[in-house]
Amino acid sequence: MTTIKLHNTRTRGKEVLNPINPDDVRLYLCGPTVYDRAHLGNARPVVVFDVLYRLLRHVYGTDHVTYARNFTDVDDKINATALARKEAGAPGTLEELVQERTEETISWYLADMAELGALEPDHMPRATAYIPQMIAMIEELIAKGHAYADGAGHVLFSVKSYKDYGALSGRSVDDMIAGARVEVADNKRDPMDFVLWKPSTDELPGWDSPWGRGRPGWHIECSAMSHELFGDSFDIHGGGNDLMFPHHENEIAQSCCAHPEGDFAKIWLHNEMLQVEGKKMSKSLGNFFTVRDLLDQGYPGEVIRLVFLQTHYRKPMDWTDKKAKEAEATLRRWRALTTGINPAPAASVAVIDALSDDLNTAGALAELHKLASAETAADLLTSARLLGLLTDKMGTWSQGEDHDLSHHEKSLFDARQVAIETKDFAEVDRLKTALIAAGVEVRMSKTGVELVPGPSFDASKLDAI
Repeated sequence: MTTIKLHNTRTRGKEVLNPINPDDVRLYLCGPTVYDRAHLGNARPVVVFDVLYRLLRHVYGTDHVTYARNFTDVDDKINATALARKEAGAPGTLEELVQERTEETISWYLADMAELGALEPDHMPRATAYIPQMIAMIEELIAKGHAYADGAGHVLFSVKSYKDYGALSGRSVDDMIAGARVEVADNKRDPMDFVLWKPSTDELPGWDSPWGRGRPGWHIECSAMSHELFGDSFDIHGGGNDLMFPHHENEIAQSCCAHPEGDFAKIWLHNEMLQVEGKKMSKSLGNFFTVRDLLDQGYPGEVIRLVFLQTHYRKPMDWTDKKAKEAEATLRRWRALTTGINPAPAASVAVIDALSDDLNTAGALAELHKLASAETAADLLTSARLLGLLTDKMGTWSQGEDHDLSHHEKSLFDARQVAIETKDFAEVDRLKTALIAAGVEVRMSKTGVELVPGPSFDASKLDAI
């Protein structure tokens, strides 16, 4: 069986994946807080984990891998968007508007991630469906001396009660104190303690609990959901490296204290952040956009996916328009090469080996380029599909690849042969100029002419040639 090695954030090194149960390899990804559309950075861990999910299914079998990605559907940001709608005159109670917003945003998210070729996980738990499990876990933490109620509706986790706190992120005490102050609560025994439960008003979503009507803190959600789905121990937990502290650090503390008999997650994967044209994506710089923004601007989801895969997940990824255009041209060539071809029975060993080495997608893509150069179309098709590329579902955008350019190839070749004899290249230059204006890449050699639809291909402009 293929050996898969992954970089474990917790141990700071690459480790062989030895599943707890090879018949049920389990992975959990922290999903979105559903208050607005997913921006491009939100999509990166989805694509990274989608490739891992596909690889695990390839190695262990589709029925032997379980993938969960949650929705945080109770949060201050969601409440704020609902309140803004209510103040703008939207009908319904505030709680109804919160529900409306979460349903709307979840549907957007699923549609946008599908456009990027992401398979839907086996489980997509919503935090609001696991409130009883969260309350039970909090009660257990209190009983074991790891949490305390402040008498004002808050329950807090006692960080000092968990000796390994900080092992995942390697943060200094000062950094951890700063992070712990994100959620403020009165009567903290220690500035690093964090909220497990907090009060809620009558208008906002809330649930009855031993500490009064309230709602969970963010961190307890994933601990309770992953335990309900996967038990005390599972194989892989992941997310963006911005979640490493405090979210993942707090998850570990809660879960290991509530269920010390387990290991929680054996391997932790974290992807690096995304940049745009070499700068951090931010609204203040005017370079902030959602996945839907790009799709609406005409960037195909498959192109966005390929740009993501060109950079290793543990390195910062820079989105540029130049990369997108190059990715589109590559995909058009690959789709033209594989049109009408039956896929090979197995993916390239070199591609599988690259992916098995800590998801080296850039290395896998290099192998796909080799297959394309050798015109081994069947192998290219099967191997690309392992990365979620060249699938039938993803190909509807690339209509230009189906346009028959053979007539124009012959015309240009014949004109070139005449020009070689007469030394008059005017007709060759005219044809080349017109083809390039139509978005066609012109490749000429001694033996022939190859025309490939490029990123800006427009078949209507060929009529004028």
